Amino acid sequence: MSKIVAVTACPTGVAHTIMAAEALKKVGASMGHDVEVETQGAEGAKDVLSQEAIDAADVVIIAADIHVDPARFQGKPMHAVSTSEAVRKTKEVIEAALKDAEEFVVGQAAAEPEKGRKYIIGVTSCPTGIAHTFMAAEALRKAAEALGHEVKIETQGSVGAKNVLTEEDIARADAVVIAADAFVDSKRFAGKPLYETGTKAALHDGKQVIKSALSAAPVVHKDLGGQVEELKKERSAARTGPYRHLMTGVSYMLPVVVAGGLLIALAFAFGGIYAGDHEGTFGWALMQIGGAGAFSLFVPVLGAFISYSIAQRPGITPGLVGGLLATNVGAGFLGGIVAGFIAGYLTQFLNDKIKLPQNLQGLKPVLILPFLSTLVVGLLMIYVIGPPVKIALTSLSEWLRAMQGTSALAFGLLLGAMMAFDMGGPVNKAAYTFGVGLLSAKIYAPMAAVMAAGMTPPLGLALAATLFKSRFTKEEQEASKAAFVLGISFITEGAIPFAARDPFRVIPCIMLGSAVTGAISMTMKCTLMVPHGGIFVLPIPNAVSGILPYTAAILIGTAVTTAALYVAKKPLVQAE
Repeated sequence: MSKIVAVTACPTGVAHTIMAAEALKKVGASMGHDVEVETQGAEGAKDVLSQEAIDAADVVIIAADIHVDPARFQGKPMHAVSTSEAVRKTKEVIEAALKDAEEFVVGQAAAEPEKGRKYIIGVTSCPTGIAHTFMAAEALRKAAEALGHEVKIETQGSVGAKNVLTEEDIARADAVVIAADAFVDSKRFAGKPLYETGTKAALHDGKQVIKSALSAAPVVHKDLGGQVEELKKERSAARTGPYRHLMTGVSYMLPVVVAGGLLIALAFAFGGIYAGDHEGTFGWALMQIGGAGAFSLFVPVLGAFISYSIAQRPGITPGLVGGLLATNVGAGFLGGIVAGFIAGYLTQFLNDKIKLPQNLQGLKPVLILPFLSTLVVGLLMIYVIGPPVKIALTSLSEWLRAMQGTSALAFGLLLGAMMAFDMGGPVNKAAYTFGVGLLSAKIYAPMAAVMAAGMTPPLGLALAATLFKSRFTKEEQEASKAAFVLGISFITEGAIPFAARDPFRVIPCIMLGSAVTGAISMTMKCTLMVPHGGIFVLPIPNAVSGILPYTAAILIGTAVTTAALYVAKKPLVQAE
């Protein structure tokens, strides 16, 4: 016979809480076990477990749909499930908990603290962000401290991230542990020894998880592609405040825009420019998927993930609804950006200010925060923000459509120079975001200029390093092959390693080439329906209009960049 203690909890503390408690007691008794259950809900805790009962227990079962603090159960094997699982699969839950207890005993075999105090950081997360998230964090903390190490664990739970890891924490960490059953972005830990596992492993044998993290090998990037990726990560890590939140929204929005743009282009290929008018045809179906489907979603997705970047998961709903309302009232991508920021900061404010008892915390992310923030954001978008933003976007759209001659030339020069100025930095991303956002207003010329101008910096450098070897180091000559691939793929950051070595010569040269490219693209009225892909989108029917002048713009801009580099950079021996 085993001694089992359990806690059941749901937001109201009535039906599911009591049903789960009764099921565990009755089924546990029929299996020959002694089960004692504490219930938690809106009215507080009942039948509270005594410390003596916890000390005597062989295993702890937490059947909860809200956060239950596991701190008092430290040192005991714990098994977490939802209340519905405890009711429907009671016997299986108890058997699994007892199996966990056996594994826990094996994993807790005596081990001396390891020599050399290390700093361990980690992230725990589970699909619901409630029980397993916090239990795994506690298990890792206890295991690391038992081994003599300093530790900090970030939890990504249902009420957002807590105990968030700072850049300083990551910089000085000796190892990183990600114990998660849900997606956790590991990009910020690039270059650090990283060990990924599930929450169950952290609960069963936290010491082994810590040891595995300390023995993990750091990721090392040596080629140009690796250098570019590292530089992009460094820039991303350095971004703070509104800029970082905007870029988060753009990064999640891009796949939606790319898919929608390609599908619309294919619809034109199969059904002509009026494919959407011929209901029932294949072209019409593609237009429904790409235009009525994907393209109608990209502003809501932008708003949702700007808000998510600010307020984590609780910010998604108000940001999504705010972005949808921005589309409905005609405020477009500008309204979506505004809605995302308002939703995120409002949700963050409410999350910080609304205080609830611990056993009611689960209500905040699923009921209180989405309701209040969505209500406020929705009213603001309809009555306050939407109308003036719609006027601004309409005026901008009309001005852009009317551009020709000198104004198109000047605008193309500006967009092109911005794309090359910091090669993926804030100025580059401002131009890129502007081009992508205008796709929602069916204005495609700026996007064409932006992508063409973003391709020429690495292409021009690759060509110059190939033709004029005496002006480039052996390492740069070798890197030119990778720079060419990055250029045709529209990864402007491929120029960064070259610019970093000789910024005062390289940056003006690539800005000149990109400005020329942007100007040619705008004056020739080239359009692009897909915001990424480089030359790989050119063969797709109708993705690019004016494909010959567009290709010429890229080639001429590359040639201008190459020629400028030849003039500006002197042979290395002569320079020395």
